[in-house]
Amino acid sequence: MKNDRNKHSRVNMSIDKIAIEVQDISKIYRIGIKEKAHDNFANTVFDFIKSPLKNYRRYRSLYNFDDIKSVSGNNSDIIWALRNISFTVKQGEVIGIIGKNGAGKSTLLKVLSRITVPTSGYAKIYGRISSLLEVGTGFHPELTGRENVYLNGTVLGMRKKEIDLKFDEIVDFSGIEKFIDTPVKRYSSGMKVRLAFAVSAHLEPEILLIDEVLAVGDANFQKKCLNKMDDVGRQGRTVLFVSHNMTAITRLCKRAILLDDSTVVADGPASEVVTTYLKSDLGTTAIQEWPDFNKAPGNDSVRLRALRVLTKDGKHMETMDIREPVGIEIEYEVLKNGKIMLPCINFFNDEGIRIFGAVDLDIEWRGRTRIVGRYKSTAWVPGNFLSEGTVYVGVSMKTTAQNYWYFYIQEAVVFQVVDNMAGDSARGDYVGKLGGVVRPLLNWETEFYPA
Repeated sequence: MKNDRNKHSRVNMSIDKIAIEVQDISKIYRIGIKEKAHDNFANTVFDFIKSPLKNYRRYRSLYNFDDIKSVSGNNSDIIWALRNISFTVKQGEVIGIIGKNGAGKSTLLKVLSRITVPTSGYAKIYGRISSLLEVGTGFHPELTGRENVYLNGTVLGMRKKEIDLKFDEIVDFSGIEKFIDTPVKRYSSGMKVRLAFAVSAHLEPEILLIDEVLAVGDANFQKKCLNKMDDVGRQGRTVLFVSHNMTAITRLCKRAILLDDSTVVADGPASEVVTTYLKSDLGTTAIQEWPDFNKAPGNDSVRLRALRVLTKDGKHMETMDIREPVGIEIEYEVLKNGKIMLPCINFFNDEGIRIFGAVDLDIEWRGRTRIVGRYKSTAWVPGNFLSEGTVYVGVSMKTTAQNYWYFYIQEAVVFQVVDNMAGDSARGDYVGKLGGVVRPLLNWETEFYPA
């Protein structure tokens, strides 16, 4: 890993505009191997005697990968966290890094932050870097919040006078004024991330690396963080932002990098890369199933077996294009004849506000008693109806004869609604964020009267 922040005067103009240069970075981890069990006492004693040598070889193998012949190798005892990752980031760029869990996003930021060393390849960092990868990153638990602010600023290379000028702004942004002189070990996870983000964003590093740590904060604080990151990008500082929130990615980033299986599969304009992600099977499946019949919600009349979020072509996906219809599939098993059953769904946003509810109105079963068997009821929400953001779906089953619920789950599945700025949604040519719990595409008519 090379840090060239002090070499600006010795690089040419083309290099001077680069903030991060990543070249063929790979990161390998060796996983544990199951120990061989001994069938007698003598072998156990013998193995204990030679353990020091065996343990030394095992320790050496954790950091020695000479047995790996190539990047395409598939050794059973190793994991490729990153495979030949290469890209460059210009100064002032705000880049989103997306991909499913385990794709290598967090490992990449740890390499760039010098928390871990790459197995091969290198990265050059041109500028002062600050990272927010985990709750309370860089905080000393025994020190107070005030002391940790000064400690972090010193690590970033700032003078005490510079930190003094920013201190009140940092504390005000974090919202923990009452606890600033309390040891950090007594902070909640939300308080830690508030202070950590405030420090990282206000002490003016040239490069800011942020992982999905903002998910710890509440909704209002997340909005403050996103607005602050937007300001940081406009100030010409470089930001690498890892997130599963496609709305935040398309709002903040002009460019995005999509990782899958530890490699870069797409790199380009954020709207195009997000669209690629949406149309692939890389997104986390928004599905909850109960294969164990005895643990499935319900009773001896009906049991819920699955709830799934569907695209129009039948894929299960957690991230949905705002213009496309969203299907909610309820799979359930009726165990007794003769009851009228009403599958119901409710939609909530990330602030807990109920968007709307719906009851199964399929004319083939409306008012009819159900017979024993398995059913799938699917409700379709039209495109250009839901607003951007996170949507939680609750599911329930009730009867008409009495106000009785067979089962009720408030947050069974969750998915993201994303506007990729293509121009044919209710946003039109407006580039800002449109509020509201729904965002329908309305028909407009304009009459013109000449002067």
